[in-house]
Amino acid sequence: MSKQMNRAMRQYQQVGLEGLVADANPHTLIRLLMQGGLDNITRAKGALARGDMGAKAQFIVDSIRIIDGLRVYLDHEQGGDLAHNLETLYDYMSRRLIEANTHNDARLLDEVSALLAEIKTGWEAIAPESNGRVPA
Repeated sequence: MSKQMNRAMRQYQQVGLEGLVADANPHTLIRLLMQGGLDNITRAKGALARGDMGAKAQFIVDSIRIIDGLRVYLDHEQGGDLAHNLETLYDYMSRRLIEANTHNDARLLDEVSALLAEIKTGWEAIAPESNGRVPA
């Protein structure tokens, strides 16, 4: 895919995401962040397989930024040990992504993706109900 096509696709995705974010509740925002992290890890793995090290690095950096964004949502007062454990796990995931980038290691990308997918599944299981509907 050409650089112009990649840029156009990112702009399209950003506009679509901005629309979702504008209407999202906090629970949905966190779910969207998690999905964005997973998507970027998948893209990083694809870029690695193609030998596109610049794109791989950018997707990994984007994933780390998303994980850092998830940290912002942690409420240590109400979350107690769970919030602390998630903070520790997010830190671990960021360090593993840095290692994946440094060593071009797809296995580390898979490891972080599996961890984030598990957290996302748990998060989706506790979706708040709104007027009898589960938010998107």
